[in-house]
Amino acid sequence: MESTKTLGLVDYLVITLTIAISVGIGIYYRFTGGKQKTSEEYFSANRSMGPLSVGIALMVSFMSAITLLGMSAENYVYGTQFIVININYILSTPIICYGFLPVFYKLQATSTYEYLERRFGVPTRLLASFVVWLQMLLYSGVVLYAPALAFETTTDLSRMKSILSVGLACAFYSSIGGIKAVLITDIFQAVLMFASLIAVIAVAAYSAGGLDEVWNIASQGGRIDFNHFSIDPTERHTWWSLIIGGMCTFLSLYGVNQIQVQRFLTVKSLKSAQRAMWFCLPVLIILNLTTSLAGLSIYSKYFNCDPKTAGKIKQPDMLMPFYVMETMSSIPGLPGLIIAGVFSAGLSTISAALNSLAAVSLEDYIKPLYLKCTKKQLSPSTSLILGKFLAFSLGFLCIALAVLAQYLGSVLQTSLTIFGAVGGPLLGLFTLGMLFESSTQSGAILGTTVSLVFSLWISFGGPRPAPPALPVSIEGCSNGTLLLLNQTLEMNHQTLHDYLHPHVRSNSEFFYLYRLSYLWVSLIGLVLTITIGMITSKISRCFGFESQRAIDPDLFFPFIAKRVRKRLETDPNFTAQKYQFESKNNIDTATTSM
Repeated sequence: MESTKTLGLVDYLVITLTIAISVGIGIYYRFTGGKQKTSEEYFSANRSMGPLSVGIALMVSFMSAITLLGMSAENYVYGTQFIVININYILSTPIICYGFLPVFYKLQATSTYEYLERRFGVPTRLLASFVVWLQMLLYSGVVLYAPALAFETTTDLSRMKSILSVGLACAFYSSIGGIKAVLITDIFQAVLMFASLIAVIAVAAYSAGGLDEVWNIASQGGRIDFNHFSIDPTERHTWWSLIIGGMCTFLSLYGVNQIQVQRFLTVKSLKSAQRAMWFCLPVLIILNLTTSLAGLSIYSKYFNCDPKTAGKIKQPDMLMPFYVMETMSSIPGLPGLIIAGVFSAGLSTISAALNSLAAVSLEDYIKPLYLKCTKKQLSPSTSLILGKFLAFSLGFLCIALAVLAQYLGSVLQTSLTIFGAVGGPLLGLFTLGMLFESSTQSGAILGTTVSLVFSLWISFGGPRPAPPALPVSIEGCSNGTLLLLNQTLEMNHQTLHDYLHPHVRSNSEFFYLYRLSYLWVSLIGLVLTITIGMITSKISRCFGFESQRAIDPDLFFPFIAKRVRKRLETDPNFTAQKYQFESKNNIDTATTSM
């Protein structure tokens, strides 16, 4: 039996150093600047961040360890079709910059969901914030689980110990450093992520005889494939699902998600926020392409001896750390640097989630409840203490969910499924408010609720067919590996029979909705929310169940807002509403300047 390579002392020192730097950044920002005297500084950095640093942080917030492990495994197992998803990033960015961002920047609220209160009412805000609160907790559990896979593959640490170490580090520096610590740490961790990927590609290219040979091996193995133009929604990845379905998911992540909007609001102006998003776009695409190339590079090593088939690893998401130990363990510190990159990628995303979840919990639940019970506002110092306590406490919930994440499938598909199932209805809710003047609270709540339930059902219901993987080989494995594989199979004759003659169920045997590509779920959620929302709004107004709320032009997409303002100026029936909003804006401005 082959010995399993593990990290050495120098590697552990490198990993410890990266964690120490991340924690050190949190401590530094705790005792410098304004020293976090207010929740404004803690959650929005007093609007003092630059667009370039925020642009990088926007990329890192969701390009986590899931990206490094999951996307590299995606290209290894299923081929390069997933790269097409980058096209939707280009198409979505202008919509975010010139549609959603102007609305949120005028709002200037710590919680994104304050928009829904002003547009529809308190119940809609609470519904949306709870849904996203749940979404981000689930996602954080998957993110925390991904580095645990890397540690399980490369060390003697158990999965539980690695989950605890990452989770506690995140909870600590997120709670003490605030949003500025999270953003600055994101930049450091982005450097580590790119360094890890470049090291993997460089070693593979050197071993294979150049990048052109890496590409040739991948092509011969059927991994280079961009030809899926089918309109069949049950195909896992096609141009249409990746561009259209992927766009809905991307818009929900970067257009209306608390984590990203909170980052946009750390810069001083709307133009700076838009520049941050444009800076994010090329960095995001480069990271995706680099990670995909890393997956093909790993395939150039194992094209004739697949580690999973040979029993060396348990799942494809372990491919990158396994490759690192197989090819780089002779260079002290290099495996540690790469594993630290995976580790840091998880840290960046979880810290972003914890900070934003704390903001939502404080602004949407604790402050209103305190005001209702005591008729007083929470003091700035109390808000700050509560925000830090929430960020730290939520870290323990993430740890608990990470333990459950091991029972899910591929980390990349699982994360995108979570975002699609929740992000589609959420995107639909905000679009309903910003695009349709006649939408009402009852329509918003019913549309979102029905859409969310339906999306979760088709996303996680089962049984569902396994995605068809490209063929792999173990013909080039050493005799020792083949002997170990045979011994494992021979331990159970039925297992051997099932391995040689697997029963493959036809896709037609599965319920149709369970066969849909996970990428279409976000579009289904978006369309359902808007459709049900508009029908319900019309019925509620026609039968007098609900009156039309006053229309504030600042709560709509700019091109809709322009039309609303024109109506306010010319239609006598809108005079009273116009006065209401001018008064409200004056009050808000006065409050902000105090």
